[in-house]
Amino acid sequence: MGIVFKYRKMESTIVGSINRPIADLLVESKEGDWIEFHPFIDSGADIALLPYSFGLMLGLSKNIGEIKELKGVRGIGLPVIISKVKMRIGDVELEPRVAWALIEEAPPLLGSLDIFDKFNITFKEKEGKIIFEPV
Repeated sequence: MGIVFKYRKMESTIVGSINRPIADLLVESKEGDWIEFHPFIDSGADIALLPYSFGLMLGLSKNIGEIKELKGVRGIGLPVIISKVKMRIGDVELEPRVAWALIEEAPPLLGSLDIFDKFNITFKEKEGKIIFEPV
């Protein structure tokens, strides 16, 4: 059956209540602790995005890399540092590159780079679930 995640009802400032695809996974801190992470599953995002405070919890520091500018749909730049983290999606352990946002107002995202190619992903919105099948 694969790894099953559920849509969660959330409030939108534009359309009221909406169901959003959320993953339940683990990310390893620099101390070796596994920390829960619940990002939006975003097939349009090139890379996973970690909010600033979550990166600090993992032990990331600003001296780990060069600051880059990530641009989204609006074309507005978001300062990020690209880093690798260990992540567990179900029983699958991987080490994707992620963008650590240097501001807090960044949504947690599970993007495609180094992650989606490890799974066949099916969005079943009517059933309220997303299935990740390891390949």
